Amino acid sequence: MLIRQEHDLDPITTEVFDLLVGYDIEQQNRRKQSATRRLFEARRAIEKRREQEALAAFVDREKWFDD
Repeated sequence: MLIRQEHDLDPITTEVFDLLVGYDIEQQNRRKQSATRRLFEARRAIEKRREQEALAAFVDREKWFDD
């Protein structure tokens, strides 16, 4: 935006500049969303693994007492 204030730009140049800046912001948002999604999936995988370990320990104990 400082470039727009420092220079008198014609409407076409201003529009192109705004499109480029908007594209960069959109790409940043996509990268953030992707990183957030990967983090969520990793957390969920960790939770699922812990649940499986807890269930396996419970099932093994039950089987141990049946013998």
